[in-house]
Amino acid sequence: MAAQKSTHAHATPAPASERPHPDATRRSQRSRQAIYDAALALVGEIGYPKTTIEGIAARAGVGKQTIYRWWPSKAQVLLEAFVDLGEQAVQAQGQEATYAIPDTGDVAADLKAVLRATVDQLYDPKFDAPSRALAAEGLVNEQLGREFVAKLLEPSLQLHVDRLRAAQEAGQVRPEIDPRIALELFVSPLAQRWLQHTGPVSYEYTDTLVDYALHGLAPR
Repeated sequence: MAAQKSTHAHATPAPASERPHPDATRRSQRSRQAIYDAALALVGEIGYPKTTIEGIAARAGVGKQTIYRWWPSKAQVLLEAFVDLGEQAVQAQGQEATYAIPDTGDVAADLKAVLRATVDQLYDPKFDAPSRALAAEGLVNEQLGREFVAKLLEPSLQLHVDRLRAAQEAGQVRPEIDPRIALELFVSPLAQRWLQHTGPVSYEYTDTLVDYALHGLAPR
């Protein structure tokens, strides 16, 4: 019997250039997010000194070469992870969330509200360990310290400047006051007490800071 010709056509493989490629950008972003999450988790669990690039890579499920390709040190990984954490917190508030201190017309109430929110964040385990680690590392690593201030602290401080300027325009703060210096009357003591454990950090404490800053210490 003669062999029958196959009725099934053989598909010709497409050239490599025409084959669909995995979404490299999406894969890269997934890896970055895994690295961010791993860095933050490890710092919270074992502390910054014991956290290593190798440990972050293993936790994230990536090769350490991947991390070194994007960041020169674990400090830079943590800094970028912390910036991303802050952005996620804002996004979680909804699209209407804006980078501004609410202006109710009562500058004391507004500053007290934002400082109370700061207290909540400082006691949030997700923020506490990474922010302490970055603040401490920034003292001995000048470049990291400058980036920490520029990316994390300065934007927040500018919000206080904007709110105090609005209070000046409303006649609630003396016009000759420098808002950038004035905000340090309540922001800096809070940071010092939190970082150095010189006393408890509470709503009552931050409310008092605002009252002292706005009304001074001399008899009224």
